[in-house]
Amino acid sequence: MEIIVNLDVMMAKRKISAGELAERVGISPANLSILKNNKAKAIRFSTLMALCHELQCQPGDILEFRDDSL
Repeated sequence: MEIIVNLDVMMAKRKISAGELAERVGISPANLSILKNNKAKAIRFSTLMALCHELQCQPGDILEFRDDSL
């Protein structure tokens, strides 16, 4: 089981670069990269809300639950 971050998919759909999104959301490019590459262990609701606001999407568009046991 794992949570997959589909941030790169949403960024491609919205045609926004990592640097631009990091600046708009107010997080460092390094932290955005950690999120984008599924290396994050957690995400603040405030960061998730800011990402959803900038990408005009829902949390489920960014986060996906995968159950490997199915």
